[in-house]
Amino acid sequence: MGRFGEMNQSLEHLHFPNESTSYRQARNALLQEEMELRRHIERVAQQRRALPKGGEIPEDYVFEGKRPSGRTGRLKLSELFAPGKETLAVYSFMFGPERAEPCPGCTHFLDGLDGAALHICQRINLVVVAKSPFKRLQDLAKQRGWQHLRLLSTADNTYDRDYYGDSTALSEAMRDQQEFKPGEEWDMPILNVFRREEDGTIRHFWASELLYVPAEPGQEYRHNDLVDPLWNMFDVTPEGRGDFQPKVKY
Repeated sequence: MGRFGEMNQSLEHLHFPNESTSYRQARNALLQEEMELRRHIERVAQQRRALPKGGEIPEDYVFEGKRPSGRTGRLKLSELFAPGKETLAVYSFMFGPERAEPCPGCTHFLDGLDGAALHICQRINLVVVAKSPFKRLQDLAKQRGWQHLRLLSTADNTYDRDYYGDSTALSEAMRDQQEFKPGEEWDMPILNVFRREEDGTIRHFWASELLYVPAEPGQEYRHNDLVDPLWNMFDVTPEGRGDFQPKVKY
């Protein structure tokens, strides 16, 4: 018998006030599934970390945003790597110049990520990009009360096209799969992770490509679920996710 089998046979369980035997039996069975899910999440994370080298970035993209000096200006992707931090996460959110308001889904996600960013940036580099001019992104950050997110504009580069932060480079087969209407284009909410090698070469490591696979019944896309506290909180409640849709304003 394996280690986990031995542990499961002798596993002690909690007992809450006035719970029934049927509740405890069902909860214990669920706990076994939760333990297996925990193991599976780690197996997937190990497989992700073991990916072969990704493609080298085709150019050193130039963004608009705040430089380390605090002044607004242009800065290259290579300049987004702080000394000693060789990983860069770039989240593209849906707030192009054609939008009167940012995407509600992106907005709720960034509201939560702003608090986490203070801690995330102790270990890796993190930036959030959108296609609106930088001044507009600054105004949104002030309105939302974001304190820790580093926002950059992709208005004058092809980063979002190249790394699927918009739909303009999708193949016709992919557009059909994702049910895009003819001539329809969207900015898209994707997380891309890059790695800088010892010689300075910057390579793509991983992207939240679940965004671009067909949604399954009851699943939707869930491409950001690993890093989104909202949906994970709903998943531990009796109501579940239901038909809740976040809004920019309530």
